[in-house]
Amino acid sequence: MVELKNRRPLNSRSTGWAQVITRRLADANVTPNQISAASVVFAALSGLCFAGVAWSEGALRIAFLVAAGLFVQLRLLCNLFDGMVAVEAGQATATGPFWNEVPDRPADILILVGVGIGAGAPTVGWAAAVLAVFIAYLRAFGVSLGQNADYAGPMAKQHRMAAVTFAAVTGAVLSVWVDAMLILHLTLWVVILGEILTVFRRAWRIYTRLLRGS
Repeated sequence: MVELKNRRPLNSRSTGWAQVITRRLADANVTPNQISAASVVFAALSGLCFAGVAWSEGALRIAFLVAAGLFVQLRLLCNLFDGMVAVEAGQATATGPFWNEVPDRPADILILVGVGIGAGAPTVGWAAAVLAVFIAYLRAFGVSLGQNADYAGPMAKQHRMAAVTFAAVTGAVLSVWVDAMLILHLTLWVVILGEILTVFRRAWRIYTRLLRGS
């Protein structure tokens, strides 16, 4: 598992409901690595549902959007509870660092490419996915230099997932008046612009820390 100083800061870890669920998962012998693997499954399901927006209409399209947003949130819950079961419940394993990081990359790609397909703009979805991986790379690169992990936005993982979830909900609610594909397309461009800012912000922080020798 990642070092405590390099954990993503999440206020939800201290909430009562998160603590209760963590204990129940630990009591049920659900391992952190299993939870991490499940996050990719939920991401794949979300990506498929987002993609289905392009091939559906009416009630079926709304159902795809609602399901896509729900699976995104389930993916994020997996990201929360794998770390909590590992650290707070004391079930960290030697392979924890692998499972903590690697599944997040295909999960990001599956969701963002799915949004791109659903928007009728798969290339834009791939662009958002590539930038998401690059943002994660910059964080890992900074850590490899001995710097603390940088989770700064404005379009870090939680922000990207919030954006696509909002797009799913908005598309479902406004589907009678606005084409959901357009909403997904516009959201992807918002995500991309935010990712570009995030790339420059994290890269600049790494560079300035190197200049300071810290």
